[in-house]
Amino acid sequence: MVYHRSAAPCKGIEAVVRSHGGLWRRAIGGLLRLPWWLGVALAAAAYLWLHPYAQMAGSVPRNSEGWRAAIPPLLLQKGALWGQYLLPLTFALGACFSWLARRRRARLLAGVAAASGREALFAPSWREFELLVGELFRRQGYRVRELGGAGPDGGIDLELRRAGALYLVQCKQWRSQRVGVKPVRELAGLVATHRAAGGFLVAAGEYTAEAEAFARQAGIVLLRGSELKQEINAVAAAAESLPRCPRCGSPMVQRTARQGALQGQPFWGCSRFPECRGTRPMA
Repeated sequence: MVYHRSAAPCKGIEAVVRSHGGLWRRAIGGLLRLPWWLGVALAAAAYLWLHPYAQMAGSVPRNSEGWRAAIPPLLLQKGALWGQYLLPLTFALGACFSWLARRRRARLLAGVAAASGREALFAPSWREFELLVGELFRRQGYRVRELGGAGPDGGIDLELRRAGALYLVQCKQWRSQRVGVKPVRELAGLVATHRAAGGFLVAAGEYTAEAEAFARQAGIVLLRGSELKQEINAVAAAAESLPRCPRCGSPMVQRTARQGALQGQPFWGCSRFPECRGTRPMA
């Protein structure tokens, strides 16, 4: 009986833990999506902001009224004393991991591009395959959000945004069979549910004829393994001749100014926009 009565509170505690765990994961994910230089800047700003509060010196209260008035400044001083080190350290670690993640994606794309044949697409793990596809779209000027189709996002692996439009992506690294019509139908349903502008189904292999016919009817873009490899090769080759972002070192893409004195004029913008807003003028 005791165990049955305690089941409900335990479930409530578990729900709270899961909720806070989800918030923590989203916060960490947000830090990792920041460009490394912004993490370093935030670390320095956090220290400069909190350090003066940590150096505050308070007088010893002589009565209860004085203690009540002294508690808020004392808490602020103690919080700032620890926060001036913990908060910058958090931002610095986020910058470090962000730099490492960017390097990992760049090496992954370069490694697949250097290999010959479509078999190179099966060498990475399924998670690395998603990162590879995301990096490809990022180099093509999309803003990429990595979700992971195995999670609670309804089977969406990547969210792409460009010019205010939303696109959904599913990745299929299937070796033993062709991708059938079922994943295409599922993606079409997700595109309608999220009111997205379109969807991409990216496979390391091939598609069945039924899948290709339904994709044409539903407006879903299918990218097969051979085409994916060609896109990766083209992006990697272009990166060798493209200018590098002055802020984060990523390849830049050509953009057009939408407003201001240079409206309508082309310029080089970082391929990681809006995470990084580095620009260069066109020659």
